[in-house]
Formats: sequence, C-alpha cells, structure tokens
Amino acid sequence: MTEMLTKLWSAIGGLMLAYTMLQNFFPHEITTPIKHYSKKLLNFFYPYITITFPEYEADDDFQRSSSYASIKRYLNTLSSAQAKHLQASVAPDTDAVVLAMASNSSEEVADVFENIKLWWSSGETQPSSQTITFGPQEADKRFFSLTFHIRHRAAVCDRYLKHVLEQGKEIAVRERKRKLFTNSRENEGGGGSHFLRRRLWSEVVFDHPATFQTLAMDPEKKKGIIDDLTNFSESKDYYKSVGKAWKRGYLLYGPPGTGKSTMIAAMANLLQYDVYDLELTAVKDNTELRRLLIDTSSKSIIVIEDIDCSLVVTGQREKKEKDEKKEEEEKDPMKKMMMMGKEKKESEVTLSGLLNFIDGLWSACGGERIIVFTTNYVEKLDPALIRRGRMDQHIELSYCGYEAFRVLAKNYLDLEEHDLFGRIRELLGETKMTPADVAENLMPKVKGEDKEGCLMRLVEALVKVEEEEKLMAQKLAEEEEEEEKKKKENGVAENEQASSSRDGVVILNGA
Repeated sequence: MTEMLTKLWSAIGGLMLAYTMLQNFFPHEITTPIKHYSKKLLNFFYPYITITFPEYEADDDFQRSSSYASIKRYLNTLSSAQAKHLQASVAPDTDAVVLAMASNSSEEVADVFENIKLWWSSGETQPSSQTITFGPQEADKRFFSLTFHIRHRAAVCDRYLKHVLEQGKEIAVRERKRKLFTNSRENEGGGGSHFLRRRLWSEVVFDHPATFQTLAMDPEKKKGIIDDLTNFSESKDYYKSVGKAWKRGYLLYGPPGTGKSTMIAAMANLLQYDVYDLELTAVKDNTELRRLLIDTSSKSIIVIEDIDCSLVVTGQREKKEKDEKKEEEEKDPMKKMMMMGKEKKESEVTLSGLLNFIDGLWSACGGERIIVFTTNYVEKLDPALIRRGRMDQHIELSYCGYEAFRVLAKNYLDLEEHDLFGRIRELLGETKMTPADVAENLMPKVKGEDKEGCLMRLVEALVKVEEEEKLMAQKLAEEEEEEEKKKKENGVAENEQASSSRDGVVILNGA
C-alpha cells in the first residue's frame, strides 16, 4: 500500500513538473492547442455539467442578478440543514434571516428533483491587487454553481431551473414586508433638479390587521369573494391561454361606513399583495397616469377610492359653473393670477385616459394585478367605466345584517350567542345601521365594561335609529300629502280660471 502511494505521488509530481515546463519553456502556439484538447479529453470521461450563476450580470455592474437572489432564497433551507460554514444576512424589506453557504468554503449541498440528484456550491473570485474597482462586480465576484449528470440536461434546463427560480421568488414574497404606496404630486420630492428622476410613488409598510375572518359580511357572500380572489391568483396559465391580461377589476359600492376600505385590506392580506392607493387629483395628465401604472409591481392591488368624487367624473359637471365664474374672476387681476396658478395644478386626466389605464394596451404590462374602485354613489359613474371586463365583480356593501352583526359580536365581545341576539336581529331587520356604527356601539367604552352592557347600548342605538326613521318617514309622508294638497288646490284654481275665461268669451260673443 505504501509503495502504491509513493508511486502515485511520484506520478503527480512528474505531471506538475511537466505542466510547469510546458508553461515556461514552450511557446503559446503550442500550449494553447494542448490545453484545448486536454479539456476535450477530460470532458469525454467526465460526465457532469456545471452551470454558474454570477451575483452581477455581465452587462450591469450595479444591478444584482434576480436569479442569484432567487437561488439564494431557495437554498436557505438546504444550506442551514447541510452546510457547516454559513453566511447570514437580512433580506431587504423583511426581517427574515437568510443563511447561505460561505463563499469558497469548498462545501456542497445536495438537492433532489424528480429523483435527480444535484449539487450546489458557492464561490467567490477576488480581483487582482492591481485592479481599480469601480463597481460591485469588479470588487467582489460571487456566484453559485450547479452540478449534475449530463443525462439529466433536459430535465434540469427545462424544469428544475424554472422550479428553483419560482420557489425562490415565492419565498421572497412570503417573507417580505408588504408596502402601501401613494402617488406624489409633480412638485414633491424633487429638490428642483431636472436631472434627478422624480419618485412616482411614496411608500410605507402595510400592516393593516383586517382579514376576511374579521370582516362583517354574510358568510356565503364572503366565501364567494375569497374563492374568486384565490382562483385569480392561481390562473396565470388560464389567462394566457384565453388571451387576456392577468388582471381583475372589483367595484365596491355602498353607503359610507359599510367596510369598503376594510375589504381592500382583507384582499391584500389574503393574497399577500402590495397596495397602490392612486389619488387621481394628484395626477397631472394621462401620460403621467400611464407612467404610474408602469411603475407598479406585479402582485399588487391598485385602488382608486371614491371614484365618483374624482376629476374624471366631476370635471364635466363643474366645467359649466367654472365658465360662468370665469368672466367675473378675470375682472380682478389678483383673482386672475390666483386662478392661473390653480389651473396649472389641476389634473387633466380624462375618462378616456382612465379607461385605457384599466384595460388598454399598457394595462397588460406586468401582470397579476387587481384594480379596485370604491364609490358611495354607483349611479353617478359612467357605464363604460364599470362594465364587465373592466370591473369584473360588482360587490355591494350595504347596511349591517344579522350575520354581519354575529361576526362583529365575535370580534369585539367574543360572543357567539346571547339572549339579546333575538331582539337585535329584529331591530336590524327594521332599521339601517352601518357595520361601522354597530362596531362602535359594541366596543367597550371603559375598562371592564360587561358584554351585556355593550349589547344593551347597541339595542338602545337601534331603537333610537328606528324612531328617527319613523319620524323621518312621517315627515316625508306629511310633505307629500301637503304637496298633493297644493297640487289639487292649484288644479281647482286653474279650472275656475279657465271657466271664468270661457264665460267671458260667451258674454262677448252675445254682445
């Protein structure tokens, strides 16, 4: 055994000496073909393929490769379970700690896909000491390497790599902090420089606690909405097969206080989407509206609340009034200057621009987006704006019913049954009270207030509303009766006047 090892080391030493001599004493024209054919010979006997994924793309020194980031998230579990040398980092927009193999640790982690075994490793190449570094790519070249048997080339290239990237992105989405965005006015956040790109959206962390479990709504209606949202999020291939952009529109309408904003928060929490709260009055024109759309991410909900109050809808109605005041304002120089400044800030977004925003060619950019409109007065909206295909689901959020009350009672008082529930059910059937008002009456006002006291406060509020509605109905009935009486009196007077006129005509004819 010792003799065999001695011979092996002697052979290795001889090869190294020969390689050194080849490098130092033979010209480049000879060594290059030898290296080339040596590699081909080695590849003929070596049945494994290696794919390298660099941290930075070759054509961009400052933008980190999305595939590298996805692979790093995918390998988090494998690395923490198998590797002995790990590097820890906190991913952006999240509190999750990502564990990766230490660079140049000579460690490998194994993965299995469709009974195929693969090996991942992490590497890093240091730049030369004489290299002047301008970007992160030159300063630090890190990469992941994937090694697998050559007979699995098709399965790895066609399915495994796609699986890794998709899983990595999903992990990043699940662990990231979701954001609530709002659009900025043209004169905000610029510092006056025309060379700096103005940020179209400002954001904060979205941490709204609303869920469908706590949403006060009829259970059957709630289930239908949840099923529709879930089906949309899982239908990428279906939308592509039917030739439609992967987006869906929801119109939420009903009186104030019925939970339209809460519904949006519950939708975002269910799907783990970001929320873009679009303020149309802050949008300069249709071009800027299109830029805002392009700057949104996939897996997002774009919200326009109180769409009936936007300039797109009310602008035409207000134009006549503005024209009537224009002449008077132009007479006063000070008012004229103020008006000119105001007109420059007004939005020039048109209904046509908004329609193109919803389902025009640009709406297909990105994908997996939900567009939500809310309104208190659905009858004021242009039919073209809310037709099916633009607003696919029309969801009415009305006054609180008994089933919605039960959800609120569970949320606020942890009650599922009580003797007063029957009385409350009767009153809710006879009165109109929004879920927001019901919740306010159920909420304890002092520490330690008993649950029955909260229910009694709600009963009293419902009785008061019922009495007010009866008085209002009585007042309306009296006004209608008075109006009808006046109509009859006016009719009698007109008949008498007409009769007198006829008599006068007869007398004149007799004369």
